[in-house]
Amino acid sequence: MGSSRLVSIIFFVYTVILSIGSINCKNKNNLVTNQAALFVFGDSLFDAGNNNYIDTVSSFRSNIWPYGRTTFKVPTGRLSDGRLIPDFIAENAWLPLIPPNLQPSNGNNQFTYGVSFASAGAGALVESFPGMAINLGTQLNNFKDVEKRLRSELGDADTKTVFSRAVYLFHIGVNDYFYPFSANSSTFQSNSKEKFVDFVIGNTTSVIKTLYKMGGRKFGFLNVGPYECAPSSLIRDRTKIGSCFKPVTELIDMHNKKFPDVLRRLQRELSGFRYALHDYHSSLSERINNPSKYGFKEGKKACCGSGPLRGINTCGNRRGPSQGYELCENVTDYLFFDSSHLTEKAHRQIAELIWGGSPNVTGPYNLKALFEFRLT
Repeated sequence: MGSSRLVSIIFFVYTVILSIGSINCKNKNNLVTNQAALFVFGDSLFDAGNNNYIDTVSSFRSNIWPYGRTTFKVPTGRLSDGRLIPDFIAENAWLPLIPPNLQPSNGNNQFTYGVSFASAGAGALVESFPGMAINLGTQLNNFKDVEKRLRSELGDADTKTVFSRAVYLFHIGVNDYFYPFSANSSTFQSNSKEKFVDFVIGNTTSVIKTLYKMGGRKFGFLNVGPYECAPSSLIRDRTKIGSCFKPVTELIDMHNKKFPDVLRRLQRELSGFRYALHDYHSSLSERINNPSKYGFKEGKKACCGSGPLRGINTCGNRRGPSQGYELCENVTDYLFFDSSHLTEKAHRQIAELIWGGSPNVTGPYNLKALFEFRLT
């Protein structure tokens, strides 16, 4: 038996064992586990397959080969060759894989260890890619539906316990900042850049406050990564192949400057509010610019796609067989799997920084500390 096959089998068995342990986490008195659950919100960086179950365009889905080729050996809906950041966070927290909320096989018991609401293409604004993704506000409404199911299954007291012990993980904003450059955004056109960023952060903050009111106390965030330098962005200007897409850089930088101040304010205003903020922009920029330092041979060229730097989003024949696509031989050499999304190897590295990074990388807490923290 090949080593990769053996690893796959071991991982599957490990996941099943953890799932059984979590599903049977209630004792005869219907009490929930002491483990902290993980609730995931955001976009394609975190989408475990919710877009499989909505009516959207093919470019917003990844339920096609070669997605999923590394660990799962089949497409799962994750925009990667394998696992995503929340998958590794769950593993570190001794939780099973966190399922997509819209997965039909979900039972109420599964929600006691968490669920993912993330959707590829999602933004904090309703206007960003409307009708093609599940925006952040709708993700919150879906969480409220889960709350109802949990209250029906566990009762009010135990549901409150699940929510207060849980960690709420977010990555959102990048699609809001790219959308105006691919469509006519009236919100963007009618406001200054600073006001537009304030709208994105304001919508995100509103969701955080609602989750806090519902019992959430421990939150994890990634700032917006340098996606103006992803392979798809490096080919936007065909006269300057390899140059980052500067028009969006100012918005991302403004967001990353403002968002930490908002979190510090929330910590002052909301009793018991604790958070981990990972500087994803720096950690991903480092790997784009210095790939060999982190074990990659390619930091700017995608493993799967077509055109210059494989930056055209055709991975898996998304635009029809006539388009075709190229696929790299060794995915572990690459930082990006497709034109905008990272490889499993990259996700593992970033997850390690979020989980156990020092305060200058992930702070004021890291996720390990948040999972271990128990409210009195």
